[in-house]
Amino acid sequence: MVNPPHSLKTPRFLVTGANGQLGFELQRALAPLGEVVACGRDACDLSNPDSIRAAIRAAKPDMIFSAGAYTAVDKAESEPDLARAVNATAPGILGEEAAKLGALVFHYSTDYVFDGTKPSAYREEDATNPLGVYGKTKLVGEKALAASGAAHLIFRTSWVFGAHGKNFIKTILRLASSRDELRIVADQFGAPTGAALLADASAHIAARYRRDGRENFPFGLYHLAASGETSWHSFARHIVAKAAAANSPLQATIDRILPIPAAEYPTPAARPANSRLDTSKFRTVFGLHLPDWKHGVDQVLDVLLEK
Repeated sequence: MVNPPHSLKTPRFLVTGANGQLGFELQRALAPLGEVVACGRDACDLSNPDSIRAAIRAAKPDMIFSAGAYTAVDKAESEPDLARAVNATAPGILGEEAAKLGALVFHYSTDYVFDGTKPSAYREEDATNPLGVYGKTKLVGEKALAASGAAHLIFRTSWVFGAHGKNFIKTILRLASSRDELRIVADQFGAPTGAALLADASAHIAARYRRDGRENFPFGLYHLAASGETSWHSFARHIVAKAAAANSPLQATIDRILPIPAAEYPTPAARPANSRLDTSKFRTVFGLHLPDWKHGVDQVLDVLLEK
């Protein structure tokens, strides 16, 4: 019996961080394209190299979607070893195992690799200078994957949200329903990016890779975020305005969402003031339109406000 060509074989996708915002959406987006093996912490503990290797060797995937990460930005300051294991060491191990299989790795990184002092949007080649443990460990993870020998795509993104999991949208809805005034940072800027957008773009690229093959494929580092920009304060106002229009029971009205400087809201980890990412390379290479951030936010709010 002759084995079918690679292009005809049903691909197998391994998704780490299956229970997170992005992992959840990747399972949805990849399901029509092939077999999805979704691993949560019980099946693939990213803090345990042996667990990572065992999960990959058991699944034998054609593509690995590295969606799992240590994302508790402030807590990372007091748990640097755990953050380092998950964010810095694990991507290199994923890459080593992927290289043995000839698998492609999709890895998701962050705007927090930058210090936020640049006045304009960050490009892929701009100097990195993370401010805290989270950003530092994510940057080391990028480099570890790039050095692993695996074919890879690294997507830096910003301000991720989704209908599944914890995020800023759900926090604002909860606070606005229990408080009559919210004070939100107004001097940090970025593009809220939906986990669904990241997953759909990834699935599109995975399908292209299956169609076009490895030769001359544009592997490497890309910035992938929604279009437009906003501050956390304006983001919160948009959420509350949409909830109010849907007659959601709120105590805080939009005029009681007050702007404050980051200096008035101290956190264990410093955040970049400018998290804007220039996505022109991604859009040019892959020919994909990245919608305005409000589009994805409104879609998630429509789901959450129906519950």
